[in-house]
Amino acid sequence: MPSFGQRSRDRIATLDERWEGVLFQVIEHYDFTIVCGFRDMAAQTFAFEQSFSTKQWPNSKHNVNPSLAVDIAPWHSDLPHIRWERKEEFIFLAGLIVGASWMNLDGDDSIRWGGDWDSDGDQRDQTFMDIGHFEIRSG
Repeated sequence: MPSFGQRSRDRIATLDERWEGVLFQVIEHYDFTIVCGFRDMAAQTFAFEQSFSTKQWPNSKHNVNPSLAVDIAPWHSDLPHIRWERKEEFIFLAGLIVGASWMNLDGDDSIRWGGDWDSDGDQRDQTFMDIGHFEIRSG
């Protein structure tokens, strides 16, 4: 059974506690890693400058401590561990995360996925694709 490594557990510790039930439910069924939780000013500035984020410090949900946002990726035991080009794996994982959020969060705490920002089920209408990004809508 998949489980989180120490690096992922350290990043989970930076997240809003509402994420815990969602993430630990999904890891029981599908192997993935936590790429990013809380971002300090330097990390957010870097993410913005590299076009990994459209938000400048302190306007990202990653910048709230504990973080309302998490970046995740499917994990492979062989190298490369993260295969960013395999969009279908990220979409599958997103379905698991969204489903687990329905079971673990109440309606006011619904999540938003960076692969479908407007939650309309159409990924073709996105202006910024961030398929590993999830955030709790309420703060």
